[in-house]
Amino acid sequence: MKNKSFLIAAALLLAGCESFGPLHDKPAHAPATAKEAAPPPVKKALPPPPPAEPEVPDARKALGAGIEMYKAGNFNGAIKQLSAPELANADKPLQLEAIKYTAFSYCVTNRATQCRQQFVKAFKLDKSFDLSPGEKGHPLWTPSFERARKEAAKKK
Repeated sequence: MKNKSFLIAAALLLAGCESFGPLHDKPAHAPATAKEAAPPPVKKALPPPPPAEPEVPDARKALGAGIEMYKAGNFNGAIKQLSAPELANADKPLQLEAIKYTAFSYCVTNRATQCRQQFVKAFKLDKSFDLSPGEKGHPLWTPSFERARKEAAKKK
């Protein structure tokens, strides 16, 4: 009886396995044939490159270099740099800043006439041109600035 029970259990076990059918009718992943191209490998997306520094216009570079020369005490170098063609064709605020520092450079090198002429040039470009509160009252350029203001007012 033991054998009979064992045989019945074995038969049921085999029958149970057979009822599910074959596990793999066809391969899950068929190898690529010569005619079929393998799909390209999935690439990880690279992070976007960091944004490039914005290009500084030549006029802005020339103005910055001229102001640095002025601050370093290289007044003749500043005059030359601030008279660059890039600044002559720049927008009005850049031109006015270049003219102002050129005037300051002339004033601190005891060239009062050229200093005044630069201020006159600034007033021709912008009738409302003025010095900042920290620049007003300076003993070297205030006299030239005031003369230029009066001269520009007469020409109206």
